[in-house]
Amino acid sequence: MSKSNPKQEIFLAARKLFSHKGYHGTTIRDIAEARGILSGSLYAHISSKEDLLFYIVDEGADAFLQALTPVVLGEGTAVEKLERGLAEHIRVVTKQKDAAKVFLQEWTALGDERRALIQKKRDAYEQLWIRVLEDGASEGVFSADDLKYLRLLILSAGNWVYEWYNENGDLSPEEIAKRFSSIILHGALKKR
Repeated sequence: MSKSNPKQEIFLAARKLFSHKGYHGTTIRDIAEARGILSGSLYAHISSKEDLLFYIVDEGADAFLQALTPVVLGEGTAVEKLERGLAEHIRVVTKQKDAAKVFLQEWTALGDERRALIQKKRDAYEQLWIRVLEDGASEGVFSADDLKYLRLLILSAGNWVYEWYNENGDLSPEEIAKRFSSIILHGALKKR
């Protein structure tokens, strides 16, 4: 990142610090020190620490929505959309690990009005998943009895990848999604 965009550099520093220390564990002084400036100088670029959090969380919400929307609205069966959707989810989590972690873990620290805006985006994202799963139930491939828990399982599995994913590891985000999808769709029992 070039020095020509100090505001973006502040966002990047805040994203990393919020991801590693948490929103409440990070001070304005921490962010300023990470940028090599005085705390008061930050306020030439931002109004508050919450502004930084909102920007990062909103960016994360948009990344998830932009990744899943074309999958859900595109061609394919519900099974294909589940597999592609999970791959897109994991791609966002692994390519933007700090932003994803802040989005998933710190968004509730926002004030009521901003938290409500993010909640709407989170709800929209979950609705996309509900649509895929309901389509699968209509196609007769998913049990209609467990769609809520299937959605929770998919999102829980995808959300926590940032905790253990190693970009130098054996599997790409797509390969992880393929393995997760196989277990979700076919179970863990050995075929007899």
